[in-house]
Amino acid sequence: QVQLVESGGGLVQPGGSLILSCAASGLSFRSFRVSWYRQAPGKERELVAARADGSITYAESVKGRFTIFRDNAANTVLLQMNSLKPEDTAVYYCHAREIQGPNIDYWGQGTQVTVAS
Repeated sequence: QVQLVESGGGLVQPGGSLILSCAASGLSFRSFRVSWYRQAPGKERELVAARADGSITYAESVKGRFTIFRDNAANTVLLQMNSLKPEDTAVYYCHAREIQGPNIDYWGQGTQVTVAS
């Protein structure tokens, strides 16, 4: 059974940093496109960052501030978030889809990030 579990969210002041972690069981991230999405209240879920086969994509709003990277030994994908802004406040979700396989979407339960002074 596939499970994605996010952690690392919390309350941080503007300009601060957080690292989100997405740990997987039942799959290997090596074979998956892994993404971080976020959803703010009243807004649609949006792509923040994605990584697959060395290709990395970032939303324009987070370029230069966020970094997505993978810890293969721990089968974990992380999102380093620096210079956080109040508009980064949202629930952040980890998503995975197999690169060469059925189009099955796996989602984590989400972790809340709040940027406020």
